[in-house]
Amino acid sequence: MNEKYIIKELERNQEIFKNLLNNVPKEIYLWKQNENKWCLLEIVCHLYDEELKDFRARVKYVLELPDHPPEPINPVGWVSERKYLEQDYETILEKYLEERKKSIDWLNQLSEPNWDNIYNHSKLGKLTAKMFLTNWLAHDYLHIRQIIKLKFDYLKEITNENLDYAGEW
Repeated sequence: MNEKYIIKELERNQEIFKNLLNNVPKEIYLWKQNENKWCLLEIVCHLYDEELKDFRARVKYVLELPDHPPEPINPVGWVSERKYLEQDYETILEKYLEERKKSIDWLNQLSEPNWDNIYNHSKLGKLTAKMFLTNWLAHDYLHIRQIIKLKFDYLKEITNENLDYAGEW
């Protein structure tokens, strides 16, 4: 595994998220295609919580305390528990970007981490620091795709234009 590549991509994605999510009008960041989909505000809140409570925390646990279970998480439940729709979009985006910077700084300062350290999860089995780091980047890619698709769908709805000429989604 090339962890330096993954860390660099996580850093690059910080700028991608910033560019995709900065200066978005309220009518767009609150828009939902339907009630089962997240709006941009909910996505940003999720990214913030995942940065703090999931990926960085789990990589850290597996590298430093592989014999101790990490704090349980509930990403789906957090949407209502943490009142995502009541959060201030600009504030939560800034907090998320600050936490991503802290994550990158922390990852870059690691001295010879053992990416093969294992945490034995009671249901999922052996989970390595490498697996968490790699999935952190995959999680970024999934949400970048989600954000772009949401913006595509919003464009389609507000213009009521056929977008087939642009190409297949």
